[in-house]
Amino acid sequence: MSEARHIPPPADVLTATLQAQLSAQSQQVIAQSAQIKSQIVQIETQTAQLKHLAVYIEKLQFELARLKRWRFGAASEAVGSEQIALWEAELDGDIAAAEARLENVAGALAPETAPSTPPKNPPKRKSLPDTLPRVEVRHDLATCTCPDCGGGLTPMGEEISEQLDIIPAQFFVRRHIRAKYSCRQCATVHTAPLPAQPIERGLAAPGLLAHVLASKYLDHLPLHRQEQIYARDGVALPRSTMAGWLGQLEVLLEPVVERLTTHVLASTVIQADETPVPVLLPGNGRTATGYLWAYRSGLWQPTQAVVFDFAMSRGQAIPAKFLQGYQGVLQVDGYAGYNDVLRRDGVIEAGCFAHARRNFVEVWESTKSPAAQTPITEIARLYAIEAEVKDLPTAERQRQRQARAGPILDAFRRWFEAVRAKTAPRSALGKAIQYALNRWSALVRYVDDGRINIDNNPVENAIRGIALGRKNFLFCGSEGGGRRAALMYSLIESAKLNGIDPKAYLVDVLTRLPTAKRDDLDALMPWNFTK
Repeated sequence: MSEARHIPPPADVLTATLQAQLSAQSQQVIAQSAQIKSQIVQIETQTAQLKHLAVYIEKLQFELARLKRWRFGAASEAVGSEQIALWEAELDGDIAAAEARLENVAGALAPETAPSTPPKNPPKRKSLPDTLPRVEVRHDLATCTCPDCGGGLTPMGEEISEQLDIIPAQFFVRRHIRAKYSCRQCATVHTAPLPAQPIERGLAAPGLLAHVLASKYLDHLPLHRQEQIYARDGVALPRSTMAGWLGQLEVLLEPVVERLTTHVLASTVIQADETPVPVLLPGNGRTATGYLWAYRSGLWQPTQAVVFDFAMSRGQAIPAKFLQGYQGVLQVDGYAGYNDVLRRDGVIEAGCFAHARRNFVEVWESTKSPAAQTPITEIARLYAIEAEVKDLPTAERQRQRQARAGPILDAFRRWFEAVRAKTAPRSALGKAIQYALNRWSALVRYVDDGRINIDNNPVENAIRGIALGRKNFLFCGSEGGGRRAALMYSLIESAKLNGIDPKAYLVDVLTRLPTAKRDDLDALMPWNFTK
C-alpha cells in the first residue's frame, strides 16, 4: 500500500487565509488601541481629579487648622502674655509662701540648729520714686538707758526704712459756700456765682464724672460693677443715675469730638479699621452686630488723634460718609468696604504688610510649607529696616527705604510671580500670594512716601481697648450706647496717643468745657493738655 502524499492548498486559498488572519489581527490592534486611548483619557481624568482633590484636601487641612487655632488658639496665644503673667504671679506667690513656711520652721528650731547664713542672691529692691509723698512714723526707745548695762544712751543718728502704702480712693463732698451780701440802700441781695458745672444742678462734680467715665471706657468696668464698688465705700450710686450722667456728658462732649474729627480729617495720611460690637436689640433680648470704625492720623502726622464712628453696618456707605471730601493717603487692610472712598480722585491707597504677612503665617502654621516661610523672612527684613529709620526725618526715611527696601521688594515680587505659576490658585498658599499681588502697588507705596507706615498696626492698636471692653460688657445696650462709646473712646484713645493720663485729661475737659466757646475747643485738644 503506497504512502499518502500531502498536497499543499492552492495559493489563492493560502492568501485568503493569511488575509483573514491579518484582518482579524488588525481589528484586534485597532480595538486594543482604542482601549488604550480610552484608558489614557481615563488616567488623565483621574489624575486631574486627584490633583483637584489634593488641592481640596490641602485647603480643608488649612481651614481645619485655622479653625482649631481660632477655637483653641486664644488660650494658647494668651499663654504668651496675660496667662503666663498670671501663672508666674501665682508661682511667685507659691514660692513666697513656701519660703515663709521654711522661715517659720527655722525659727521654731533651737538657736544652734537654725540656719545662720543669709540667702544667696537676695532680690534687689528698687528704690521708691522720689515723687511720692512721705508720711513719717517715728519710733523711739521706751527708755534712755542701755538695757544691757544700765548706762546712758547718746543719740548717733537715725535708721530709716521705707514701705509702700496706699490710701484707697475716697469720696468726699465738695461744698460750695457762697457769701451773700445785701444792699440796704436798694434792698437787693448779691451772691457770688456758682462755677459752671458739666451737669447743671447735678450731684456729681467733674472729678466724679471723669472717674465714672474712665472706669467704664478705660478700665472696662460696667456700671453695675461700679455700683457695687461704690456701695462698699458707703455711697449709693444707682447705675441708672450714672447712665443718665453719661448720656448728658455725651451731649456736652460732642463738640470736642467734632473738633477732634476735623483735625484727623485734615491729616495727609489716615489709617482706618473697623471692629464688630454686639448690640442688644430691644424687646427680644437678642443681639445684632454693630461696628466701630476707627480713623487715626498717620504715625508721623503733626497731631496724633483717633476718632471712632459707630454704625449698624459694615457697608461702603459708612466710611464714604465719614470721609466725605477727604483728600490724601488712606491706609487700610484691603477690606472692600473702603472701595468707594479709594475710587475718588485725590485719595491714594496704602496697604498693610502686617495683613499680607498674617496670611503666610497661617499657611506656615498649618502646613509647614517652605514656600510660606520665605515671605515671612523677607517681610521681617523690611521690618528691620523700618525699626532703623522710624526716627529719621520724613525725607531721609523715604531715601533710606528706596535704597534699602526697594531692591528687596523688586526681588520679592518676582519670587511671588514665579511661585504663583507653580501653585494651585485655590490653595491656601496660592490665595496668600494672590492677596499680596492684588494689592502690591498699595503695599509698596510706603517706600516712596516717608509719611506712610509699613502697616496698619497703629490704628489696630487704638482699638485693642475696645476688644477688652467687649469681653467685659459682652454687648452695647443700644445703638445709642454704641454711638456714646464711639465718642468716649475717641477722647480716651486720643489722650493715650499723646502720652497723657486719660482720666486727668477728662477732668480738665469737664472742668473747662462748660464755660468754653467754640473758638476755645482747640485748647481742649489732648496735645494741648497741661496737667
